[in-house]
Amino acid sequence: MRNKTKNFYYGNVGIGSDFPVTVQSMTNTDTRDIKETVSQIKLLEEVGCDIIRLAVPDMEAALALEKIKKQVNIPIIADIHFDYKLALQAIEGGVNGLRINPGNIGDKQRVKEIVNRCKEKDIPIRIGVNSGSIKKEFLEKYGGVNVNSMVESAMEHVRILEEMNFKKIVLSVKSTDIHMTIESYEKLSQIVDYPLHIGITESGSLWKGTIKSSIGIGSLLAKGIGDTIRVSLTGSPIEEVKVGKQILRSLGLLNDRIEVISCPTCGRTRIALEKIVSEVEQKIEHMNKSIKVAIMGCEVNGPGEAKEADIGIAGGNGLGLIFKKGKVIKKVEENKLIDELVKEIEKL
Repeated sequence: MRNKTKNFYYGNVGIGSDFPVTVQSMTNTDTRDIKETVSQIKLLEEVGCDIIRLAVPDMEAALALEKIKKQVNIPIIADIHFDYKLALQAIEGGVNGLRINPGNIGDKQRVKEIVNRCKEKDIPIRIGVNSGSIKKEFLEKYGGVNVNSMVESAMEHVRILEEMNFKKIVLSVKSTDIHMTIESYEKLSQIVDYPLHIGITESGSLWKGTIKSSIGIGSLLAKGIGDTIRVSLTGSPIEEVKVGKQILRSLGLLNDRIEVISCPTCGRTRIALEKIVSEVEQKIEHMNKSIKVAIMGCEVNGPGEAKEADIGIAGGNGLGLIFKKGKVIKKVEENKLIDELVKEIEKL
């Protein structure tokens, strides 16, 4: 059961418990390079990125946002630290959200200027606390980086915005430590009902980071915690989105692709199962069908798994049986198995 949170929009994309969990990423281009940044965002759109965040380190980058915004379709969030003028320019340029920490922007008058403009333009603000950005006073008060110092740091920023009657807030409390991240979000979710942006920060390279992020993000989503996610990988943001989408699919929170289940192979396998699975996945990747396909290597697990799937195969000795809703519909030679299976999938 999803935790109940406030609902509002980044542009035309809903955020909060009444909407599907969204997948975000962040460009790794130089925002000042408009052509390159637009090109990357378009690639991200193609793989299903819902919201994109851009670093805004200086005024040249802030001024580039308006031109970028006009050439892409998904909502843009401007990531800004310290300089309130960059936030004001980003808002003027038409961004759909800000990622700032109000306590780091400067005096309250500067924060108020940003808040007032966000109210006028209906722009949410994400407060993002990482384990490496906690204020010294909270580190001293709570004895270092831990759940309490993370959450208290986030709540300090929240109070600044609430005092200005601003409620379109998204929160994140990310750490590289999975346990600290999970516990911080659990605690925060009991205190506030703002939407939560979840992820494991600086999770690592593609392989290790995917595993680490899947454990952390998946654990929280399985508890009903989280409204939007980002998988933080050292590498292409395209891969971040692919992993994020697959995490949602694995939890049944996204049903936009065919689910393929396949056995791990063993000494009983008598067909080229790995090759068959890889080729079938490639051939059906574009199909938007909410069905389950089982590809099994022998008669031990095959019929049982295929029975639970909408369609599936059980292979052995150069042949394969194609099942539909648990019933055998044909026996096929291995070299024709992929094409015949895909044909049957297309009929569903």
